[in-house]
Amino acid sequence: MTLEDQTAPDFALSSTGHGDVRLSDTLESGPTVVLVNRGAWCSFCAEQLQTFSEVAYDLWFHDGVDVLPIVTSPLSKVTEMRDRYDLDVQLLADPDGEVAAQYSGTEETGHGVTGIAGTYVVDGDGVVRYEQVADHPADRTYGNWIRYFVRNDFEDPFDG
Repeated sequence: MTLEDQTAPDFALSSTGHGDVRLSDTLESGPTVVLVNRGAWCSFCAEQLQTFSEVAYDLWFHDGVDVLPIVTSPLSKVTEMRDRYDLDVQLLADPDGEVAAQYSGTEETGHGVTGIAGTYVVDGDGVVRYEQVADHPADRTYGNWIRYFVRNDFEDPFDG
């Protein structure tokens, strides 16, 4: 199942920064990047999150884009992850994988239910303009590519 060109499922999750964050609220000010991560234990997720941490302020300041990283771990573990990797973005906790299941899906692992890594760019109208679901835990879209994608009017900046 793909969400590309579909309306993104709305959600509200607890944030490491300030209460709950709702996708529809962030869309009121512009596009949003939704990142589904496997869990606080995942080093590939931390690497991807660091690339978004580096561009999140620039995306927000210049393009009105919010970045919502969703981690399928309890809030306490997600907060530890944010602090351990010194991330400048707030993370959202999806401990039961309910939101991940609506996006890239979930799977049962030795760590319990984890999200399948996925990256989504949702335009201001709530339509998914980009979707990348990992075939392998290390298969990720990084922050700088998304910045180029948004600034190229939701087109692949390196195509053609």
